[in-house]
Amino acid sequence: MVRIFLVDDDPFFGEMLKYHLELNPDYEVFLYSSGRECLSELYRNPDIICIDFGLPDIQGDDLFKQIKGIYPSLPIIVISGQENISVAIDFLKQGAKDYIVKNEHTKELLWNSIIRLRENISLKQEVEELKDELEKKYSFEKTIIGQSESIKNIFSKINKALKSNINVSVTGETGTGKEVVARAIHYHSSRKNKPFVAVNMAAIPKDLVESEFFGHEKGAFTGATDKSVGKFEQANGGTIFLDEIAELDLNLQSKLLRALQEREITRVGGTQKIKLDVRLIIATHKNLANEVKKGNFREDLYYRVIGLPIELPPLRERDQDTLILAKHFIELFAKENKIKPLSLSSDARKKLMKYSFPGNIRELKSVVDLACVMAEGNEITADDISFYSLEKESEVFLSEQKTLKQYTTDIILHFLKENNNDVIKTAKILDIGKSTVYNLINSVDLKKTKE
Repeated sequence: MVRIFLVDDDPFFGEMLKYHLELNPDYEVFLYSSGRECLSELYRNPDIICIDFGLPDIQGDDLFKQIKGIYPSLPIIVISGQENISVAIDFLKQGAKDYIVKNEHTKELLWNSIIRLRENISLKQEVEELKDELEKKYSFEKTIIGQSESIKNIFSKINKALKSNINVSVTGETGTGKEVVARAIHYHSSRKNKPFVAVNMAAIPKDLVESEFFGHEKGAFTGATDKSVGKFEQANGGTIFLDEIAELDLNLQSKLLRALQEREITRVGGTQKIKLDVRLIIATHKNLANEVKKGNFREDLYYRVIGLPIELPPLRERDQDTLILAKHFIELFAKENKIKPLSLSSDARKKLMKYSFPGNIRELKSVVDLACVMAEGNEITADDISFYSLEKESEVFLSEQKTLKQYTTDIILHFLKENNNDVIKTAKILDIGKSTVYNLINSVDLKKTKE
């Protein structure tokens, strides 16, 4: 429902406009014969006010200013018997949404003007709703899921980052959620209404990085058929996130340093200086300090970009967060695929907790998604969970938390499988007695080794 105030001291004209507008059932129209009456009713929170320029108690321009003083963003339409262009221009300069002359066309012009205002009001409401959704979407308590002490420490660091525009460096193994942290910082900072621009350094060819960063003018190089705005310029006023910054070429590191120091850029092939106001967040899975020692990363750039360091812990150091995240991914999978969420069996939970997840959260999500597909009933069992680590097999053995007896069993079963369950050959390779292998065979179900 759109609430409209009409202020007009002509009873016939006012009632005619009110009747015409109320033909739309979505309009709730209030008619007032004086400016003071209108001001006393502002508590009703109108969406649009239409005021007559020539009121008996308050001149239209004074009423306009008083309303704007209380509600600066409230749309006001001025209706006047005056056709003086200068009066109309003056009202429009002060922020009136429209100026309509009183004649036989007034009701149609007012109808159309309110339709346009409704569209603008709806658009603004939609934008505000989207902003609220973005804040909720990137709320770090919701997107960075977990209850471990290491994650609580990350929350504390993020809160510190929100108090200023200091650069932030996010480090951690692949798959720990570095971009999630970067977005959470941006969408909770004072820059949240400005752009967030993410750049994956590892995905840009070396000879195109400068153009991607700073843009280029038409004809700057072969293939530059049009002017291009670079990532830094796109992010102006907001945040730029440089992922895998350690992959940046040394020559380009100096150009990045200059841009950050001088807070301005020049497009490739251009001469115009473009002022920059961006917050920088970088990320890398490498140790930047070590890269400096190796000569792969400039020391002066290192001190410029390091800012507030946030080191994301690997999943194996996050205690029960593995199960909390697994439950979240199961619910997410169920929602996306319109199925009932599955539960994790006791054995499935144990299997997840024993594995080290070298691919971290990204790997966990992949494992859980597959398990949801493989599950037969309403529960995910240990058999539904498969790990396809890219680590060497010897590293996978050691990545799980097991007793020495369990590791010994795994090693013997591995070589039995490799040698088609040939006990003698396996005993010889491992330099152990045949009875040890036979005893293991008698105590372990070898179905899985034969698959």
